[in-house]
Order: sequence, then C-alpha cells, then structure tokens
Amino acid sequence: MVFSTIIFLCAFLPVTIIGYYCMPKALKNYFLLLASLFFYAWGEPRAVVVMLISIVCNYLCGILIAKRDKSSKLWLTIAVLVNLGILFVFKYVTFVSENLHRLSESFPLLNIALPIGISFYTFQGLSYVIDVYRGDEVQKNPFSLALYISMFPQLIAGPIVRYSDVRSDLSGRKHSVELFSQGVTRFTMGLAKKAILANRMGALADQIFTGDYSVMSTSAAWLGTIAYTLQIYLDFSGYSDMAIGLGKIFGFHFPENFDHPYISTSIREFWRRWHMSLSRWFRDYLYIPLGGSRKGNVYLNLLIVFLATGIWHGAGWGFLFWGLWHGAFVMAERAISRRKVAEGQATEGKTTEGREETAKETEAKKPALRLLGWGYTMLVVMLGWTLFRIVDIRPFAKYLSVLLGFGQGEFTAFGLRYYLSNQRIFYLILSLIVAMPVGPQISKWLSKATGKSEAASLALDVAGKILVLALLILCYIYIINSTYNPFIYFRF
Repeated sequence: MVFSTIIFLCAFLPVTIIGYYCMPKALKNYFLLLASLFFYAWGEPRAVVVMLISIVCNYLCGILIAKRDKSSKLWLTIAVLVNLGILFVFKYVTFVSENLHRLSESFPLLNIALPIGISFYTFQGLSYVIDVYRGDEVQKNPFSLALYISMFPQLIAGPIVRYSDVRSDLSGRKHSVELFSQGVTRFTMGLAKKAILANRMGALADQIFTGDYSVMSTSAAWLGTIAYTLQIYLDFSGYSDMAIGLGKIFGFHFPENFDHPYISTSIREFWRRWHMSLSRWFRDYLYIPLGGSRKGNVYLNLLIVFLATGIWHGAGWGFLFWGLWHGAFVMAERAISRRKVAEGQATEGKTTEGREETAKETEAKKPALRLLGWGYTMLVVMLGWTLFRIVDIRPFAKYLSVLLGFGQGEFTAFGLRYYLSNQRIFYLILSLIVAMPVGPQISKWLSKATGKSEAASLALDVAGKILVLALLILCYIYIINSTYNPFIYFRF
C-alpha cells in the first residue's frame, strides 16, 4: 500500500486514526501493530512471514544478549547472520544466480520475489541487537519490539529509526492537538512533493530514459538526468516527510532524513544531507567498527562503506558502481582536505601580516569557491543518478556518450522541445524551487516580519492552516486524476 493512493488516504489512514484515538492507552500499541501488519500484508501477504521471522529472531537474540554472559557475543553473531542471511536470500540470490548462469548454463536461474521494505526493517533489527550488545536497554515486551520494526509509517522506505529514537515513545508517548496538527502539515507537504511534483518529473524522466538514445539530442539527455535528479529527491524526501508526519499524528518522533542535499558544495556534505538515517547507520555500525578515521586505513574503510551503500540500494552492478563512484569522490575530497590542513599548519610560521593577507585572499575567494564546489557536486551527483536510474552498464555507457555529446547519430529525432511543454516547464521550475531551501527561508522571513504581534502571528497561523488544507485537497485531485504513481524506493 502506497501513501499516495486513494485506498490509503480515504480508507486505511482515517480508519486507523479514528480507531487509534478511540482505543484506551493500554491498547494503542497493539492496535497500531495490527494496523501495521495489515498495511504490509495488503500488497504481499506472504512477505509478512519473513518480517515476523526477523522480529522473532531479533527479540529472542536481544533477550539472550542482555544476559551479559559469555554467550552474548555468540547470540549477537547469530542475530547478525540471520538478518543478513534473510537480506541476502531475498535481495541478492536472484542477482547472483543470474551472473553464475551467464558463466555457465549449468547454474540454475532463481527468481525470488523481493519483499517490500526488507532493507529498511532488516537494518532496524540489526541496529537493535547491536545496541543491546553495546549496553542499551533490552525490550522485554515482544509486541513493543514488533511495533518498532513493523510500524507502517516508516516500514517501507524509512527513515531508518533506531530503537533508542523511539524507546520512550513506545512506552509512554504524549498526544496533543499541536503535535497532531504538525503531523498533518508535514504529511501534506510530503504528499504534495510526491503526488504533484515527483510524479510529473518521473513521467518526463521515464519518457526520455526509455527512448532511443541514438537519435536523442544532448540537451534532451541532460533534461532526463535533471528530471530524474528531481524525481528521486522529491519522491524519497516526500515519503520521509509523510512518514515523519504520520509519526507525529500517532505520537512518535522520527529522525529527519533529508536536509536540502542539492545545496551541497561537496560530496561529503551531500552525504550529510541525503538519506541521513542511512548515513548514520553505516557510520555507527560499519565505518566506526572498522576503525573509522582513527584505526587502520581510513580510505579502505570509506571504500568498504560506500561499496556496502551501493549494494544496499539494489542487486545490480550499476548500484555497486554507483556506490564506488560516490566513494571515490569522498576519498579524494578527504585527501585534499588533509593536504589543506597540512598547508594551513605550514602558514603558522609566517609573519602576522603574511597570515592576515592569506586569510583575506581566502575570504575573497569563498563565494566563487562555493559556487564552483556546488557545480562540481551537482555534476557528480547527477551523473551518479543517471547510472542509478539505468543500472545496466551498457545502456548507461550509451546514454553517457549522448550526455557528453558524442553518442548521437547523424539524425536527431528527439530534441529538447519534443519533451518540454509549457506545463512541464512550470513543474520543472516549481520542482527546482522546492528542492532548494526556499520554503524555510520564507517561513523565517514571515516569522521575523510578524515579530511579537499576537494578532499577526494568529493570522499567519490561520493562513498556514488554510493553505495546508487547500494543498491537501489539491493532492487528492491530482491523485484521483493520475494513472502514473510509481515509488522509486519500493525496490529497496
């Protein structure tokens, strides 16, 4: 079940909210658990069994790990192997069998269906048992742990919520009109990103990427890359906004997952802003245990992390190379940064006048350097998204050659104006605005303009609520009238 569908918006969600708030406090978690299992079973009932196996394994291993005896490490190892084993079987066995079959037809081709959201709830289960091993409090109520792993707002596409993030909410969360209102607002903003903008950018990207590259112009190819770059951000961040908003409606506080990644001036900054819950997960459970920047070879540690990041996103060579692509630039940026630190230490021997002159020169160059850094970052990110979208290496190489201007044939059938109507230009500009931190800046400006005036603040609050209601109605209209409603991260 997708958030941006009529069945969810007009049936599941209102029934769940009404039922939840009618339940006594002692039964709210159980009701929400049943609703979450129903939500997951709606699309593929058999996949619920896989998730329940994961929940039972993590619960039992967590209890045994919490005994703090000699067997704790063994039970942690078993829990990690079971979680990774489930992920491998359902996500990667088909890919491995296909590659082995190419080498020798004696290897059988396997086709195992991928349960939706398995990468997300598996990582949540792993973080729970590892944190218990590290000393965090174990959850003795199996239903509370089941709710943590299967909670429908963040089950399918995150954010990846650590148990410590919601431990207190599971046992004694508070509900209020203000928190509910914040949740509805955040959900509506995410729904608008998805239903109004991401779907439009997705339709444009699909039309271009599924076209004939040999008769496509370079400008049209870049339009496809830009459209997909906007689609994947609006689609995924929109889902995260909806998840965080739904969490507030039910009294939960989920971590932020995006912070305007397309204003980044380096790939390292991009990964601090993009899918932040995944970045934190790999930092805390892979990068630091490997030694981080303090032990071993930091570049090898970064390589392993980004290799894992690529593999986590999907079973395909394109995903693996996408992870390595980003990892290569992160490692290069780190090496350059360390060199600059060394050069900065060398300037300490200069005179006071010399240091001041160097500082002034650096300050004068900052705007130009930031613009240059932003351009470089977006170029790397967009080329990476092109590979992420196509996945297969040979078609990607053909598309890349068109992007670079030397893969076209003698005849160009599909130029820029073939794909761009006035309506699409409008949605493209609107998507670019939403991808930038324009909204937060306007909000800050309005807050400052109203100052301490209670009447002005009240008027602004009422206007905001009317705007949210109008936007929600508009989303319903778009969803009802649209037949195109994909969700990119379902395949992960």
